[in-house]
Amino acid sequence: MLKDDLTQWGKSPAFPAESGDCGSPREDFLKLYDSPFAPNPRRVRIFLAEKGVSPPVVSVDLGKLEQRSAAFSAVNPLQRTPALELDSGEILTESVAICRYFEELHPEPPLFGRDALERARVEMWQRRVELEFFAAVAFAFRHSHPAMKEMEQPQIAAWAQANKPRAQKFARFLDAELAHRPFIAGDGFTIADITALVAADFAKAARIVFPEELRHFARWRARVASRPSASA
Repeated sequence: MLKDDLTQWGKSPAFPAESGDCGSPREDFLKLYDSPFAPNPRRVRIFLAEKGVSPPVVSVDLGKLEQRSAAFSAVNPLQRTPALELDSGEILTESVAICRYFEELHPEPPLFGRDALERARVEMWQRRVELEFFAAVAFAFRHSHPAMKEMEQPQIAAWAQANKPRAQKFARFLDAELAHRPFIAGDGFTIADITALVAADFAKAARIVFPEELRHFARWRARVASRPSASA
């Protein structure tokens, strides 16, 4: 249970910074609140796997509504995962914010771009994917799946159905873009690919099917899904 996990961890044990990385002393006392089957925490897990970083983890069971417990509400009053607790007691929430924090501590490999133009390009694609694809899949799932009945009130079936073609439309858009490059934001794997992969995989739970003719999208998906980090 979450309460037991919190008691067990107390002040998190240290974990070593990567050799040569610009680690902060506080990095040795991070604690990541994670939920195994939710898409947003998976984004962070994939990102950390790419960086080779493994902070101590406290599992929050969304199915048992542990995110609504007093213990976790003290961590994040919005009752959402993931959350990153620093040794100072400060809590960072929101998946991309947590990823940016680790990008600063572990700049290699760069997942937000190397220079001003690359960073802007990655940010553009990350936002496009998040707003047009990831969100559409999430809305379709949250407003249709029986498991979300207690968490999404009210569930609006029409909103779920409205978002399914939105996700498929964006997959077609990505297919056209990916005809010209191997990854979403350019020649290298980035946070934009992580967000898109998580959305594409979570589409199955939302009962969204992507057309078979999207061969560039399918090629990209197979390539990023084959990375070891994808199993995180």
